[in-house]
Amino acid sequence: MPKGVRRPFWSVMIPVYNPGDYLKDTLLSVLAQAPGPEEMEIEVVDNCSTRDDPEALVRAVGGDRVRFHRHPRNIGAIENFNSCIERAHGEWVHILHGDDTVRPGFYAQAREAARAHPDLAAIACRVIYIDADGVWMGLSELEARKATVVDDDFVRRQLLEQRIQFAGMVIKRSAYEEFGGFRPELRHCADWDMWNRIIVRHPVYYTPEALACYRLHEAADSAQQVRTGANVVDERRAIRLACSYVRPEYAKRLHREAMRAAAIRGLRRVRTHMALGQRDVALRQLQEAFRCSAAPGVMARLLYVLAALIEKRGEAEPLVPRLFPQDVPKPTSGPLSVTGGPQARPL
Repeated sequence: MPKGVRRPFWSVMIPVYNPGDYLKDTLLSVLAQAPGPEEMEIEVVDNCSTRDDPEALVRAVGGDRVRFHRHPRNIGAIENFNSCIERAHGEWVHILHGDDTVRPGFYAQAREAARAHPDLAAIACRVIYIDADGVWMGLSELEARKATVVDDDFVRRQLLEQRIQFAGMVIKRSAYEEFGGFRPELRHCADWDMWNRIIVRHPVYYTPEALACYRLHEAADSAQQVRTGANVVDERRAIRLACSYVRPEYAKRLHREAMRAAAIRGLRRVRTHMALGQRDVALRQLQEAFRCSAAPGVMARLLYVLAALIEKRGEAEPLVPRLFPQDVPKPTSGPLSVTGGPQARPL
């Protein structure tokens, strides 16, 4: 931002694409605790929706208090996030998806943390997982029993897997400026990659109070990625990038542990989707999980999952040949290497 420009403390930026009625809940949750426009700007950034009328909904719910911007063409989900950053004037930016919500006290508590710790680059809270109807489905894992600046152990866990959801994360705009925005090539893991870049260089604050809600539903972009297995492919890219953010002597260990964790997550999704009767989704997740790691712990879990799958499928069709197409080499237990762009460090 140019120097001398009067800036609000908050920019609440809400990227949407065909948001439906979820956007109403999102806006109401923000407006219920929003200070005046001199303190907080609120804007919905529409990625050229093809149905519904998000602008009419914004006007009906937010009136003049909420700005609305519509891109003339669809620029992609990640570029829309970057557009939100570019359009934000506030010192702190909260990118809140148009199907998520915040709970009372979210912004007040985050501002208090920012006042108490001026060197923070990000503030995170625990989130509640809700379904399409807003019913609570669970909580994100507890990272600390009291509000605190995160320690090295949390940083390690975050590098191994995504611990922070978008809805519960606010970022200082200067941090976004430093790192240049989200990587468009990481459609599923762009947030994980961004949080990793920030957390290895700057202090991050965490509160165990659940102050945001992250919605899980079939129309979400993340659900589409899981159906094709693209989510695991993206995880592997994000892991390779994460290895370039740490010291070379730690990168090899990080790669091994993170790939093992990605494989185990994939196998958990296999069991979940088999239970839902989504056999094709389960097989894609199984195939991609096995490409991540062939560590003994992964292989033991894989055998358990294969036994369950074979029992369900019966003898009608062989399973293993489908997992390994002819043009895809089978994983081995040999040495792993890291490649991932010009910044990656070879192991």
